[in-house]
Amino acid sequence: MFVKVIKLKSIIAVFVLFVITLTVSVTLRSISTTASTVERKLPIYSVQTNEKKIAITFDAAWSAEDTKDLIAILKKHNAKITVFAVGEWVTRNPEAIKAFYENGHEIGNHSATHPAFSKLSREEIRKEIVDCNNEIKKITGKSPKTVRAPSGDYDNKSAEVTESLGMKMIQWDVDSLDYKGLSTDEIYNRITGKVQNGSIVLFHNGVENTPESLDKILTKLEKDGYEFVTVSELIYWNDYEIDYTGKQIKLN
Repeated sequence: MFVKVIKLKSIIAVFVLFVITLTVSVTLRSISTTASTVERKLPIYSVQTNEKKIAITFDAAWSAEDTKDLIAILKKHNAKITVFAVGEWVTRNPEAIKAFYENGHEIGNHSATHPAFSKLSREEIRKEIVDCNNEIKKITGKSPKTVRAPSGDYDNKSAEVTESLGMKMIQWDVDSLDYKGLSTDEIYNRITGKVQNGSIVLFHNGVENTPESLDKILTKLEKDGYEFVTVSELIYWNDYEIDYTGKQIKLN
């Protein structure tokens, strides 16, 4: 009788273990399936277009010493750009933002303090964007329509917050890597070798070789028939989709 009780307990223990294992397995599969079906929201990296148009963009977070040189170069080539400015930089350099804006360039939002968006809550992301918008609006009288995540660090939270504010999140498909100390020729070769219709190109202000390389790049791309427009002029604001590479495609 004692042996039968032990066998019965063993059977019950095995059965309970089986049920627990099965439950955990089903739960993990459910979590995996849910995670795999969550839509990954992508910013706009480039635009599909038959027109030879590209958007030159500058992230402004450091110095503003080269502002006059950049504006002169852009004017020489009849180029309009988008400056994604950090709020703190705007506060320190109001004349620089004013100069870019008054010369017809677009001012975009690059956060208030340049934090990693992926590490912030939705409320913190919203505050970063709104605070930067307010700093820019004090000078230009207009609130930006485009946002670039600091260091390109975005996730679904930041994309959804941006969308809720009626703004577009912008990345890039051609990176100058000027901030890494590349030579003028290295920057030139990187850009001219990768640009195509609808490209969004990333530069930084306050970098030693950027003005000289920008002049050479614009000269070459002008000869190739490219027009230089702001991000807001390049992208589609309605009726579009974004493919897996971040390319924005017009639907109608």
